[in-house]
Amino acid sequence: MRVLMACPEYPPMTGGIGRYTANLTEELKKLGVHVFIVCNENGKGDFIGLSPTNQQNSDILLKIVDELEPDLIHIQFDPGLYGLQIDPKNPRNTMTYIDSFYSKCKETPIVTTFHSGFTLGQWISSATLVKKHGRTGKFGIPFRFAVRFWKYFLSYQAFKNLNIKKLRMSDHAIVFSNYLSNLLGGGQVVYHGAEPTLASKPTKKEARAYFCLPPEGRIALAIGFRTAMKGWDIITRMKIPKNWIIVTNSSKSYYNAENYDLSLPEYGHDVSSRNVIDLKRGFLNNTEFSILLYASDLLLLPYKVTAGSGVMFDGLAHGLPFIATKLKFFEEFAQKGLGSTVNRDAEEFSNGITEIDSNYSQYVNSVDSFKNKLKWNVVASQHYAIYESIIKKRKNPRVGS
Repeated sequence: MRVLMACPEYPPMTGGIGRYTANLTEELKKLGVHVFIVCNENGKGDFIGLSPTNQQNSDILLKIVDELEPDLIHIQFDPGLYGLQIDPKNPRNTMTYIDSFYSKCKETPIVTTFHSGFTLGQWISSATLVKKHGRTGKFGIPFRFAVRFWKYFLSYQAFKNLNIKKLRMSDHAIVFSNYLSNLLGGGQVVYHGAEPTLASKPTKKEARAYFCLPPEGRIALAIGFRTAMKGWDIITRMKIPKNWIIVTNSSKSYYNAENYDLSLPEYGHDVSSRNVIDLKRGFLNNTEFSILLYASDLLLLPYKVTAGSGVMFDGLAHGLPFIATKLKFFEEFAQKGLGSTVNRDAEEFSNGITEIDSNYSQYVNSVDSFKNKLKWNVVASQHYAIYESIIKKRKNPRVGS
């Protein structure tokens, strides 16, 4: 079985979707699948050329498909990775640089994994979460904020249709949650794979010693890209429960220009005296990431906006329950007993940590029962079954919708 996997972001480039694609690819290869990666020129794939700024993304993919003749192509899709172009004056012109590939590639089956999708409210919030809005207009509204608000309000349906149309034109669609499947109107739920990368599990004290963290007490970990969407500003207003500290570590995404400043308060030079610690280690490799998760007791996810969270799945794979903002995606997994959701309020997050602490073993037991569903061999086997079914079923050229 020969599969062409498309993802502009791929190691050694930093990025969650790239890391996901690399892990999935390695596990598929163990099942005998010949996977060929097409990515950005800075990623170590088999083919290069895909980029958010390359208007020829579709032509590049079509050319590779003609030369390679794969059994199918699997696209890891997030609009921003393929050059999202928004036209509020004529929303029908909203597009990405991969759109025409779907209509022109008729003989090779397409599988699409959707990594994002927003409600109207989240779509507008994602566009207006900027720290500096610039000059103020006539009615006291920051000018840049107002412009972006209307631009994204008018283009929402067109943006949503980018996903929906690709879902309909794919031979199979994959999503990570029922929430996203309901939002897009389809897609098979195959969980985001996640698994410790260490040969042997370190003790909590050993894991903490690696990062020079206090050996005692509980740690709530906030980790991810430095963007305002993560909602880490709430950390500076929380009354952190006794016997808990918050540890943060952030990095800058390869393609995301935003570099949000958390501006954590100083707690002195002695790390043992702090209740908030910013590691400032940047993007961690798989081993370091795994060690930091083992050093922690809880994931802190005070997101303002999200369509999904790879970090949440990674935390669950390492046995960590979570506390998150009351958003549909997180609520779906909280209902499985894997964590708790609260309103995005400093006091509610503080109380939420206390509540989880009081029922900690119950949450951990639920996580331990669930995490086997995230193992990469399980996820890869589900993908293999999808590929095999499509290849057997697909005999006639697909008619684009």
